[in-house]
Amino acid sequence: MRIIGVDPGLGRLGWGVIDVDGNKHTAWNYGCIETSSTFSEEQRIKQVYNELTTIFEENNPEVLAIEELFFSRNVTTAFMVGQARGVVLLIAAQNNIPVISYNPNEVKVAVTGYGKADKKQIAQMVKIILKLPKLPKHDDTTDALAIALTHAFSQKMKKQARV
Repeated sequence: MRIIGVDPGLGRLGWGVIDVDGNKHTAWNYGCIETSSTFSEEQRIKQVYNELTTIFEENNPEVLAIEELFFSRNVTTAFMVGQARGVVLLIAAQNNIPVISYNPNEVKVAVTGYGKADKKQIAQMVKIILKLPKLPKHDDTTDALAIALTHAFSQKMKKQARV
């Protein structure tokens, strides 16, 4: 199974594609789309759309795992993340790719086994599980890989429960 994980954002959108074969999890491709705050919102949305469309075309994911929106303070940031998330969902719909959302706590538990894990702990587990030579440059990319792993682990648990 090929999973694309996305950590949505308009300034930085992390993405990570993993392949899952039984208990083997391999990072296929990953990166971060960065837009300039000097561009208008519509220019930034267009850039995210164009770059992510190419990423979907080049990597052929079978499923999209994306982080649910969770904000308690900054409404402006929430709107910008929501706009980016909408772009991601549109691209998935255009490609007939199913979408599964995970909240931050689900990702922490799935990747580290601990619901209060910090970013550093999550990053180290992503590096270990995917056997990465080094951590990705941006936390957003690491988070996207963690979201993809969360879906992989979730699917494995569902299969085991059926047995």
